[in-house]
Amino acid sequence: MNMNFWSIILAGGSGSRLGGDRPKQYLHLGGKPLMLWALETFARHADADRLILVVPQSDLAEVTDLIAETTLLTPIIVAGGDSRQASVACGLAAVPDEDAWVAVHDAARPLFAGSVLPGWLNRLREMGEQAALVPVLPVVDTMVRLADDHITTILERESLGRVQTPQLFRLPLLRRAHAAALERGETNAGDDGTLVLALGIHPAQVPGDPDNLKITTGADLQQAERLLGPSAATGKGAVVRTGLGFDSHRIAAERPLILGGVAIPSAVGGLAGHSDADVLVHALMDALLGAAALGDIGRHFPDTDDTWRGADSMKLLARVLELLTGKSLRPRHTDITLVAEKPKLQPHIEAIRANLAEALELPLDCVSVKATTNEGMGALGRGEGMAAMAVATLEEIA
Repeated sequence: MNMNFWSIILAGGSGSRLGGDRPKQYLHLGGKPLMLWALETFARHADADRLILVVPQSDLAEVTDLIAETTLLTPIIVAGGDSRQASVACGLAAVPDEDAWVAVHDAARPLFAGSVLPGWLNRLREMGEQAALVPVLPVVDTMVRLADDHITTILERESLGRVQTPQLFRLPLLRRAHAAALERGETNAGDDGTLVLALGIHPAQVPGDPDNLKITTGADLQQAERLLGPSAATGKGAVVRTGLGFDSHRIAAERPLILGGVAIPSAVGGLAGHSDADVLVHALMDALLGAAALGDIGRHFPDTDDTWRGADSMKLLARVLELLTGKSLRPRHTDITLVAEKPKLQPHIEAIRANLAEALELPLDCVSVKATTNEGMGALGRGEGMAAMAVATLEEIA
């Protein structure tokens, strides 16, 4: 994302209400520990290199090994405190920037739909120095106040809401709210929005999600398994599909060279084609379509249709992703190899990876791009064209 945004994932609770002899962040949902769901969601939709995971001091080594064994993610792992408030403060202290935006999320909410983050962040950026966003669900049941075993008051539910995480803030604001809480002797706040409210600043609300439930009891875990479907209930994880893509184009001296949506300086020119001839993106699209059994790019974007003449291939890729969503599929990983004699492509690889990762809504370490030559052999070796091969992995969206 084009903003300095950090995600703090809190995984320091004891999970005593859930039962068992292990903290709930280690319990498995859909074949993986609860904490990994939140980490992977934020890596996919925010900044994979700006993840902070807060865990108990006694679990630092175990969690570090767990992350290394089960995921390609490399969050900053820090020890938390004796309370949620103290653990958030530990996470805030680990953010190296003085001025940034930050999300605080409970790992016990594994089913947060990260796709809302870009819109929330745009709104946060527009709010200025006092930016604070809190997701809220409306209260639909009649609410009462109790004393012992008696109902004493009926509350007006229209003015009530149920607060969720992640909660998003301007970083200096949240740090100031935590410092002020300590100054007045408050050490056990269960919510960051309330600390900001205590400063006289009213956080804006955004719509919560009923599926973003907090795993507190065994019944909550069962409900999360039902929401994920049969794959979670059996512990086998999501269904994975793999596709293979290939494309090639002739050199066209008069055209610009576009690869992975990035304009590449080229003395030999670009590539001939009906669209912008981005051979790398075309191979990726073919792999994605193949994994979904949706045919090839020629079926969806035929060169006999002027609609696609000169088209930006990144926009075609966006259309392919829409088709995948319609089949309840999403990209999980891709590996692409480009074959070209000239120009030298290594200096542009990272820009291409970053561009594709953003388009696919994947962490950077789930997008691999490599370049090689054909050692002077054949048409590719003579520099008459370029080719690309891609492998893409998809997973079913629960």
